[in-house]
Amino acid sequence: MKTGLFAIALGAVSLGALAAGAVYAFGGRDAPTIPPVVQVDLPRFMGDWYVIAHIPTFIEKDAYDAIETYAMREDGKVQTTYRQRKGSFDAPVKTMHPVGTVRPGTGNAVWGMQFVWPIKAEYVIVYIDEAYQQTIIGRSARDYVWVMARTPTISDADYDLHVARLRDLGYDVSKLRKVPQRAVAP
Repeated sequence: MKTGLFAIALGAVSLGALAAGAVYAFGGRDAPTIPPVVQVDLPRFMGDWYVIAHIPTFIEKDAYDAIETYAMREDGKVQTTYRQRKGSFDAPVKTMHPVGTVRPGTGNAVWGMQFVWPIKAEYVIVYIDEAYQQTIIGRSARDYVWVMARTPTISDADYDLHVARLRDLGYDVSKLRKVPQRAVAP
């Protein structure tokens, strides 16, 4: 039976692993097995991104009005604010504040997203359009994915193209969930 500090530490690690999805050993030697985009212009990538669809983690399972916001920090890391309403448009807004670490030598397309120290979840930008208006964030495990846009909605044609991209990347697209978004920011 686990007791004392070991049990507390193990519980914190388990909670962090759940919050981050599957654990990813984020180090300079592990390359993603899902192909990232060649280059990401980080200043252009910063700002608000509406989650249009996802294969969600348990935290996001019933998300409404989900928005991910990125801001560069002075230390080169990416301060992230994820906000959502759970279960309905009327639910209170819940937020999380993970920190992204851009992996050197990846064209800024591979990050470690840290919810709880020392665990970092793999975060790979697998698609971004030329105008930086739509993006797809994936993972090598093909367990979670996020289709995001600068606007709360996208056209059906764009959505269908993203689904085809995900299928080509090896995702089970039957697990995709469209995130209900209001027509305007909450």
